[in-house]
Amino acid sequence: MIDLKNLNIIITGSTGGIGSSILKILDQLNANIIATGTNSEKLENISKTYPKVNVKKFDISNHSSIEKFMDDCSETFNGKLDILINNAGVTSDNLTIRMKDDEWNKVININLTATFMLCKFAIKKMLKNKNGKIINITSIVGHTGNIGQANYAASKAGVIGMSKTLAKEYGKKNIKINCVSPGFIKSNMTDKISENIKKEMEQNISLERFGSPDDVANVVAFLTSSLSDYITGETIHVNGGMYFS
Repeated sequence: MIDLKNLNIIITGSTGGIGSSILKILDQLNANIIATGTNSEKLENISKTYPKVNVKKFDISNHSSIEKFMDDCSETFNGKLDILINNAGVTSDNLTIRMKDDEWNKVININLTATFMLCKFAIKKMLKNKNGKIINITSIVGHTGNIGQANYAASKAGVIGMSKTLAKEYGKKNIKINCVSPGFIKSNMTDKISENIKKEMEQNISLERFGSPDDVANVVAFLTSSLSDYITGETIHVNGGMYFS
């Protein structure tokens, strides 16, 4: 049984489908959690649902505030940050020749640059304790590409390469950095897809079904726990056999 008691964890993007499941499962496992997001209503609901969780409204696209945000989180945790889970991200899809500069920049700035900066300032905190873990939520698209998602695919592929580099740089300081790469996961977005299209998509998945947010969250829980202490620089795929690395 995994028990995360006394572990201090930051979860970004905690109001989305996958983020909500990560929050739910890590709370059940007794972690001390700071949950972040930008949706005030959803953050308020988190406060009501999870009274032990510390909720902080924060927009990671505000790069100049990331260092202060990490300082504030560290202070909340009395200087001991154990785990950062980078789950926040956006899409802004378009075919390449139609993609506007702001569509490209928005996705890269949030999904890649902000993730890098969060990692950077978290690692600075973790170095003081010579221990820590970072889990970056990427996407199958970062491995396979996808029509209309050149920006998103580039951002997620970048996070994977960055994570491997950080794992090499800070493994000797006992800081482990890994990625979790979801495939097609049930969400509000997939619920809007017609049944015919869903069936076509499922035919490309060995298990012939979409995954659930809990499928991703369970892998995250494993990576946060001591069961994963000899794993770093890896990407764990949660895609039902849609893609094999």
